[in-house]
Amino acid sequence: MNIAIYPGSFDPITNGHLDMIIRSSKLFDKVIVLIANNPNKVCRFSLTSRVRMIKEATKDISNVEVDSFDGLTVNYAKEHNAKAIIRGLRVVSDFEYEWSYAAANEFINKDIEMVFLMAHKELTFISSSTIDELYRSGVDISSLVPSIVIEEYKKLEK
Repeated sequence: MNIAIYPGSFDPITNGHLDMIIRSSKLFDKVIVLIANNPNKVCRFSLTSRVRMIKEATKDISNVEVDSFDGLTVNYAKEHNAKAIIRGLRVVSDFEYEWSYAAANEFINKDIEMVFLMAHKELTFISSSTIDELYRSGVDISSLVPSIVIEEYKKLEK
C-alpha cells in the first residue's frame, strides 16, 4: 500500500489544504492528514477542533485518515510505513522553506520521498493565517474554507 502523509497545523483547514488532500488521495492508496504539533506556533483552534474540522471536510474521501503527532513528521511517516510526505507550494518563498525541510528529512530518512504539489493559481493566496485575519476583519470567507470552519469560528465567538 502506498501511504502518504500530509502534515500541517491546519489552523484552520482551508480549501487550499482540501485541494491538496483531494489530489493526493488520487495519487496514493492512503493519505494521512497529520496535524503536527509546532511548539513555535500558537493555534487559534484546539487540536480537537482541528481534527473535527478535517474529518468533516474529508468525510467523503474514503482513503483519507486524520491523526496528530508530537515529533518529527519523517519519524511518524516511518512508523506508519509511509512512502511520501506531501507538501503544497503556493509561491516562490514556499519553495525555499520546503527545500530546506526536504533536505532535513532526507538526512533523517532517505527512504521517504517528498512530493510537492503546486497550488492552483486561484488558491495561492489562501493560508490559515490569512483566513484568520480575514474572518476577524469581518470578511466573508465561506468560499475559501469548508463550511465546518465557519461553524468552529462561531463557537469561538460564544
